[in-house]
Amino acid sequence: MKKNSSITRRSFLKHSATAAGAAWAGPMILKAETLGNSSKAAANSRIGIGFIGTGLIAQGHLKSFASMKELQAVAACDVNQSKLESAVKTLESKGATSVMATSRYEEVLDNPAVDIVCIATPDHWHAAVAIAAMKAGKDVYVEKPMTLTIEEGKAVLAAEQKYGRILQVGSQQRSSAHFRIAASLVRNGMIGEVKEIYAQLYTMPKPPKDQAVKPVPEGFDYDRWLGPTPFYDYTDHRVLSTYGGGWRCYWDYGNLKFGDWGAHHFDIIQWALGRDATGPVEFIPKGYEGSKYHHYRYADGITVWRDKKAAKNQAVAPGEKPEKEPSIRFIGSEGEVRVSRGMIDTTPAELKRHRFTENDILLYESKNHRQNFIDSVLSREPTICPASVGHRTGSICQLAGIAQRLGRPLKWNPDAEQIVGDTAAQGMQDRPRRKGYELPTV
Repeated sequence: MKKNSSITRRSFLKHSATAAGAAWAGPMILKAETLGNSSKAAANSRIGIGFIGTGLIAQGHLKSFASMKELQAVAACDVNQSKLESAVKTLESKGATSVMATSRYEEVLDNPAVDIVCIATPDHWHAAVAIAAMKAGKDVYVEKPMTLTIEEGKAVLAAEQKYGRILQVGSQQRSSAHFRIAASLVRNGMIGEVKEIYAQLYTMPKPPKDQAVKPVPEGFDYDRWLGPTPFYDYTDHRVLSTYGGGWRCYWDYGNLKFGDWGAHHFDIIQWALGRDATGPVEFIPKGYEGSKYHHYRYADGITVWRDKKAAKNQAVAPGEKPEKEPSIRFIGSEGEVRVSRGMIDTTPAELKRHRFTENDILLYESKNHRQNFIDSVLSREPTICPASVGHRTGSICQLAGIAQRLGRPLKWNPDAEQIVGDTAAQGMQDRPRRKGYELPTV
């Protein structure tokens, strides 16, 4: 927007929410003492952001979003009091003052000073908070995977469309130059016909046995943390926030490595193949009829293998070290593209230096995932990873998890978005929710 415009960013956001049919109070002008960083714009021209979930992955969001000149941090929410207090301190260190601190996300959504929210809860809370936020007229940045189940994904997408909100899924590899170049090379046919793809997800440890049941720590709303999932007595490991285990080890709260690294790498594979609006048709779990690797197939036969390595790394001579396997390996009839965070390599080698022109298929370019979200909030143009993309990628993660849990292949109709011919598997497209934690209606 032009600097001399009489319409502030906040009033613009309020107007766009009203136009989309959301219920809003009038524009809120923050008091001078809440301005924080004096180098930023005046408070009434800045976007108010609330943070819901302030644990591990949220640390980067708290610091980065609160430092943006377009934003004013106004609220933080966590069911763990110590994490909430730490988050407020982090925001204050970035110039925020008078931050609302609460254990209930509904209070953040009811705050008229909050225009957008950053959701970084465990996966089982993503959908409910995102839908409620969009119903309240807020734009949403939600961590990956966007949802825990396929049916939740459909509901979040419906909410984004119904309420006209901007949503960004935290699949930040789409905003990486290396992954964009890799996807562009594949999409433009520069390695010929793609035959198969390897994605390295690795494994998640199993939850430890015989965990000690303990009293719920003071200042921690454990029932609220469990939310829609089944009730279990409290153990430290169940709620542990760590990338290598903790709650990520449990099917109740996530989809293990499928919902962890799979949500990143399967997303790039979808992008590279040009299939953001569709998906695979078959999922085969590891071990089924002797299969050494979990894999899934698209209708044209392209197969994506989990944790399969290049032949030269599967038969390494004694004393030799295997090459570090790339996160994603695209294998085509005329070459390969290998990509990881901070690295891209190709065969032939000169391919990675290809300069794309207007004659090529040019993919959406974002150089900063969070900034792309804010730019989209202001322009009302879609983000690089909107709900439609997050839902399709999430569905792959969830279907792979269902196949693994059942120990048998699944047939999937990506047009109808339904599992075919397996009643038990169809029932796992969603999960039961505890009373009092129903999914908000769209």
